[in-house]
Amino acid sequence: MLTNEAIILAGGLGTRLQHVLPGIPKCMAPVNGKPFLTYVLDSLKIQEITNVVLSVGYRKDEIMNYFGSEYHSVSITYSIENEPLGTGGAIKSALDYCKKEDIFILNGDTYFNPDLTKMADLHTISAANITIAVKYLSDTERYGLVVTDHHGKIVEFREKAKQAGSGWINGGIYLVKNSIFDNFPQQKFSIENDFFKISCDNFNFRAFQTDAFFLDIGIPEDYARAHTLLTALNLND
Repeated sequence: MLTNEAIILAGGLGTRLQHVLPGIPKCMAPVNGKPFLTYVLDSLKIQEITNVVLSVGYRKDEIMNYFGSEYHSVSITYSIENEPLGTGGAIKSALDYCKKEDIFILNGDTYFNPDLTKMADLHTISAANITIAVKYLSDTERYGLVVTDHHGKIVEFREKAKQAGSGWINGGIYLVKNSIFDNFPQQKFSIENDFFKISCDNFNFRAFQTDAFFLDIGIPEDYARAHTLLTALNLND
């Protein structure tokens, strides 16, 4: 394994879930009796990620009190957003707590379980600055498209669009160089909109294609499905 460190973005408000789970951070949404984030951490432990930085903001005390400094032998450090920084700003701040040259980034409201060792191998072989795990979906409307050339280099990020059709989506797991934002001055920004889309020509972005199980609980319909789907995969034991 190239690195044993990961950042999990767990600071979001969960606006679309608020009428279903009022006042609960998305990552703490209960699924079969325990917070959704435990499934994400369990999957990382299995893949030998032993150090995690949780980027927290909204109702951070609930998250910190539940998980503390260690979860099932996974060491946890907290990067605290005192004000919303966007996904990019949150990652940039959390990287200060990381020691490795390359760091995995995940979303706390998404269960996506690609083979991280194979992803790291691609990252190394292709000398990538950023490697993104991408998943093929028949309907990409919620996510937009990741467009690559024949060598797997990402050349374009297309906006979300109705009737977008099928294609490869950004699954929200990244392997990034710790120094990736060294020359990027913004402190509050979206990594997807303010960094990825303008940086394809300046950095080596690679797509790691995977058919791994993918579940984003960002909308009530998918949150409702999580209970059954995660149980079916025997992930909640």
